[in-house]
Amino acid sequence: MDDAPATASLTRVAAHEILRNMLRIRRLEEKSAELYSQGKIRGFLHLYIGEEAVAVGAIPLLTSDDAIVATYREHGHALIRGMSAGSILAEMYGKSNGCCRGRGGSMHLFDAGLRFYGGNAIVAGGLPLAVGLALADKLQQRPRVTVCLFGDGAVDEGEFHESLNLAALWKLPVLFLCENNLYAMGTALERHESQTKIFAKADAYGIASAAVDGMVVLGVRNAMRTAIDYVRQGQGPYLLEARTYRFRAHSMYDAELYRSHEEVDEWKHRDPIQLFTALLTSSGLLESTEVAAMELDIAEELAQAVATAEAGAWEPVTDLYKDVYTCPA
Repeated sequence: MDDAPATASLTRVAAHEILRNMLRIRRLEEKSAELYSQGKIRGFLHLYIGEEAVAVGAIPLLTSDDAIVATYREHGHALIRGMSAGSILAEMYGKSNGCCRGRGGSMHLFDAGLRFYGGNAIVAGGLPLAVGLALADKLQQRPRVTVCLFGDGAVDEGEFHESLNLAALWKLPVLFLCENNLYAMGTALERHESQTKIFAKADAYGIASAAVDGMVVLGVRNAMRTAIDYVRQGQGPYLLEARTYRFRAHSMYDAELYRSHEEVDEWKHRDPIQLFTALLTSSGLLESTEVAAMELDIAEELAQAVATAEAGAWEPVTDLYKDVYTCPA
């Protein structure tokens, strides 16, 4: 999708906000990788580098009453929804000042106040949750939209088909947003899907759908606006496929033996941040000094976030059984 026509109605302030948010995600993820290498963050860590245009193009269009259900690659989703970088990093550190008191870690960021319902480690596990949230809203006649983000690997799971079927049957206000980065862990899309056009799978359930270039932030924003309007008007669920690419391995443990360096380098030519920066520069909406100023502000934000995580306390041993439920003998 061509971004150029969209810049005609894009204000300088809005353009800078979009770029700044993509840079915030990129720098947070790079800092997370650095801290992981230092042993500050442990366990699994799945980075979002390369996919920033999806989160930034989609999430700001939602209202504060709308709900988001995300995957284990959700740091960028949480940050754009409004979770502070300090709360995110503290959670990854396992500190008690993290968004889940350090009990969830990288894959389980959660904030009920922001209506951000995970961070879910189970592949496709968020889809039934999103259907449940949307069903509750419909029964209570609340004018909300639930957006469920998931990867192409989730399409292989039974929950995907069950969730789309129920959402269609009950005409629920849920928007299924597939971040198709072409690999389910280390398995290429064409090796695990007979129908590689994921949006086309919606036809089996009578659900409206579309696909968009997930590396073009304004294209994502336009497609997402159409999808949200469709769902909010009570027309039922919608499946939007954003075709994107992750520049880093599946996780920090991944040896990445399933794709070539040449393939990754080729996709890096379509880096969403570079594409949007070039577009704004050519449109006269951005100066190089403004980018430098953004980077300085983001560096300060992340320095404060790291300090917050470092200063956070560990949860006391006396709380070991807190929120753990057992059946009485």
